[in-house]
Amino acid sequence: MPELPEVESVRRGLEPYVLGARLDDVTVLRDRAVRRQAGGATEFCGRTRGRRVVGTDRRGKFMWLVLDDGSAITIHLGMSGQMRIEHPGAAPGRHTRAVFELSNGHAVHFNDQRTFGWVWATEMAEAFGREVPVPASEIAPDLMEQGLDPVKLAHRMRRSHSAIKRVLLNQNVVSGIGNIYADEMLWAARVNGETPASDISVRKLAQLVREGQKVLIAALDAGGTSFDSLYVHVNGESGYFDRSLHAYGRAGQPCDRCGTTMVRKVFMNRSSYLCPRCQR
Repeated sequence: MPELPEVESVRRGLEPYVLGARLDDVTVLRDRAVRRQAGGATEFCGRTRGRRVVGTDRRGKFMWLVLDDGSAITIHLGMSGQMRIEHPGAAPGRHTRAVFELSNGHAVHFNDQRTFGWVWATEMAEAFGREVPVPASEIAPDLMEQGLDPVKLAHRMRRSHSAIKRVLLNQNVVSGIGNIYADEMLWAARVNGETPASDISVRKLAQLVREGQKVLIAALDAGGTSFDSLYVHVNGESGYFDRSLHAYGRAGQPCDRCGTTMVRKVFMNRSSYLCPRCQR
């Protein structure tokens, strides 16, 4: 599933094409893509067609287009969602779920092979110090938000007795982190993901947060992580942060820091990758 760097890379790629453009036509090709809209495709198209995009933004794994009436098109890519820039009138692909025809001569196709993603015309709400769409108001700020205090977040994390990796994956504590980047930031901070958060000092947890910020910035610079063709940028290109991964997917390979063989463990029905020496 795309995590914060992948979603932000898509948002950044989308912004130059949509900002200031009017949505001349909006077509929903599969109702599942707008399943969260109470009135379905009719309501979604009615609320978005003819509106102008005046901004784009993101929190965690949610991104959105701000419309000129104060509402937003909230987008969640799910496991395989893509926002692809196409020529106007381009034939929808096999997995195209919605089409946005823009006044500036471009079109945006929402493609989603596995159909877990969605688009939703929503109102805005105040949450954690800024205006976000209602769906995004239900999750915590992410590590890339302005004003985030690593020490305050560390204190919040330390109140939990759950394993620290479980805490990192909890979108109500900090949003946008998934399995890949949790493993990367834990490796960077030399923390074992199975350690209860309450057993880790505030100083160490704050270091973990700061290392996480560095990891996310590096991943953004590389355009995110692509392991297959399901995650691509708006132009169809893949991210290449997978070439810089130190932990995730590296079982059996030497640790980039100490040379010890990396291991894979099962955690929360998923895989965790770590160095048994650096992350005791």
